[in-house]
Order: sequence, then C-alpha cells, then structure tokens
Amino acid sequence: MTRAQLPLHRRTVCVTAYEEDSGGEISVEAELCDERPWEEPPGGVVHRMVLAVRVRLADMVIVAAEAGMKDFPHVECPLIAPVFDGLVGLCVAAGYNRAIQERFRGVSGCTHLYELTRALGPAVVQSAISARNRAGGPASHDPRSTAWVLNSCHIWAQDGVGLRKIDAGWTPGPGPRPVPELGSFEGATDS
Repeated sequence: MTRAQLPLHRRTVCVTAYEEDSGGEISVEAELCDERPWEEPPGGVVHRMVLAVRVRLADMVIVAAEAGMKDFPHVECPLIAPVFDGLVGLCVAAGYNRAIQERFRGVSGCTHLYELTRALGPAVVQSAISARNRAGGPASHDPRSTAWVLNSCHIWAQDGVGLRKIDAGWTPGPGPRPVPELGSFEGATDS
C-alpha cells in the first residue's frame, strides 16, 4: 500500500482528570480537535470542541457539565452547546451509553460533542479508580465494592478473571502492569 506523506485528516481526543479540593469529586475535561493538515493555512482546524464535567465519586453522578466550541464550521454550531448541560444527574455507570444516545445523538446534539460524551464515560471510571487508589482507599477495582466496574469489560465479567484474581489473593491498586496471570495468585493464600 502506498500513501501520500501529508495526511488528509487528523482527529485527536484528549481527556484529562483532576481531583477537586473539596474532596469527593473529580473534574474531567475532554477536547476533540479535527484538522486538515493539507489545508491553508497549514493544519487548518475544522472542529475544536470541549466538554468538562464534575463527578461525585460516591455515586459516580455528574454534578456539573459545560460544553463549548472553540473552532467550528458554522456560526450556528455553538447554539447546541447548552443541551449538554443535560449530562447533569447522569450516573457514569450502567446505562450511561444508552442515556447519552437518547439525549445527544443525531439532530438532538452535535456529533463532535456526542463523541466527547462517549469518551468521558470510560475516562471518568479510570479517573475514579486513580483517585481512590491515590487516596489509599479500598481496592476500588473490586467490583464487589464498586458495582460500576462489574461487567464493564471481559476482565470484570461476573465470571471474569478479575474477580478470580481477587479471590486468589490479588489486591487491586498500583502496579505491576500488566497484572500477572491468574496462576501466579492461585495457591498464594493456601500456605
């Protein structure tokens, strides 16, 4: 396969999370940027959208949301941004994807901001895990204590290897990564 050296399109999505000083909440900011590297001036930005939410860790509920558009193709594009205030009250756990589809997909929202709402879900979960681990809290990867992780992927299925590793003595938390295979934990608690 051959290709030209100059890309036709470049999309970047960046999600960054912060702990809030008030404790018990995190702020998560997401940005999507679409560029046409061939366009004049070089690197012409077509879309640059931002979405910021504040999430209460105790129940994973979004307590504040703000959407904005820094670069957009039509002067009317920013008129839809206030619709994304509708993220407030949503739990970033089971049912989140269905709720955002119903509220923000298609003509009810903006394709690019909708993509950011989709990116926020998993990033919020990972950020919550990091916040709990950093605070020295309980093993936040344990779906028995944090139901929002259970069934989130094949590892955390009810019969998945994550729960079997916990049963065999693994304590979720920092490193090593990747977590060793199940066999390395089996028998560790039998002695």
